Amino acid sequence: MDAYDLIVIGSGTAAQVAIAKVRAAGWSVAVIDHLPFGGTCALRGCDPKKMLVSGEEAIDAAQRMRGHGVQGELSIDWPELMAFKRTFTDPIPAKQEDRYADLGIDSFHGLASFADPETIQVDGRRLMARHILIATGARAIPLGIPGADLVSTSDDFLELPSLPRRIVLIGGGYIAAEFSHLAARAGSEVVILQRGPRLLPHFDADIVGWLTPRFRELGITVETGVSVSAVEQNADDLTVHGTRRDGPDVQVSADLVVHAAGRGPDLEALNLAAGGVAVKEGRLLLNGHLQSTSNPRVYAAGDAAGVGPPLTPVSSHDGKVVAANLLGGPAREPDYRGVPSVAFTVPPIASVGMDEAAAHRSGRRFRVNAASTPDWFSARRLAECIYGHKVLIDEDTDLILGAHLVGPQADEVINIFGLAIRHGLTAADVRSTMFAYPTGASDVGYML
Repeated sequence: MDAYDLIVIGSGTAAQVAIAKVRAAGWSVAVIDHLPFGGTCALRGCDPKKMLVSGEEAIDAAQRMRGHGVQGELSIDWPELMAFKRTFTDPIPAKQEDRYADLGIDSFHGLASFADPETIQVDGRRLMARHILIATGARAIPLGIPGADLVSTSDDFLELPSLPRRIVLIGGGYIAAEFSHLAARAGSEVVILQRGPRLLPHFDADIVGWLTPRFRELGITVETGVSVSAVEQNADDLTVHGTRRDGPDVQVSADLVVHAAGRGPDLEALNLAAGGVAVKEGRLLLNGHLQSTSNPRVYAAGDAAGVGPPLTPVSSHDGKVVAANLLGGPAREPDYRGVPSVAFTVPPIASVGMDEAAAHRSGRRFRVNAASTPDWFSARRLAECIYGHKVLIDEDTDLILGAHLVGPQADEVINIFGLAIRHGLTAADVRSTMFAYPTGASDVGYML
């Protein structure tokens, strides 16, 4: 039986970071994945999605500037846009595997599962480990409705060879918001069925309210308060059935139905019981060091750990924390202060730190600087009518508690607020900074 200092299950961001650090310390390492090496962000998430968003950004910019010196019609050629995406994604698995080979890391393809607390089995082989890192990422939460097998995943959407004419998105979070903007600008008729009372519930309600008109302008139908109860196959299309909290039932015809109703840690295939790895309500039971409370040789990182926000920078951070604890003993804890979150609609919406409810719960005295500001130069030069901010500032310390943005460059500007929150910069510190002008960052002082 082969034996390793560390076996890593998964090959995404968290896995890559941890593997590099422990291998550099001389540890023997094996990595296992049943999917192409590279992980969700690089192959099925952030990066390919953002490459597709580049197409809709070009369309949106041309439409906004029509009548302001730009003429002509543009449209998205979906197969060409997908081919552009693949110029990035296609080479990744082989590059990753070659990198592991160069580093002397053994790679295995297949579904990994625990045989006992120190042994992993994969493709008929048994591998023993001094330590094990679970970095399997996340998967779509089962819908548990009739016809769930007819529903496509976000992974499927990002591989579509052609774009269907009618698309229904189940859910109203990041995936639904981003995919609906992209599909609508590419020519599809899009319907969002959201169980909750509003879109993007993880973002500030006022900021979402300023973005909502863009959904209507794009022709996206948003139905809130609707729980999808079944998906039915017809001769030529699908019918999505929903029940409305207050009102008549909903039926929507579609050529494609996409699951956008949330994701959770991907743990089902691991046979955690055999490994003595405790789980509660679908989540690993971990201590503050990202270590299993029941099998101390096991750690978890990223979306599989489910401790921090489900974001790529968090996965990278978790990987560093786990590597430090493996090499030096369990002493380091993750620090998720000032992690920005962005939904890449066009324009984007972004958030970092506390919202108003969290700030009230903290007992702090704080002030709120909030305004919709489409008349500011950053919006006017782009002929963009959606631009706004809400910033929370501690009255006693002048520390920035939270920031919520929507509009051009919100996805970049939010990082300045994240930096301030993580490193304890005051509003006065940020206001005194001289940013290049005119840029999105040069508006930050006026937001404070």
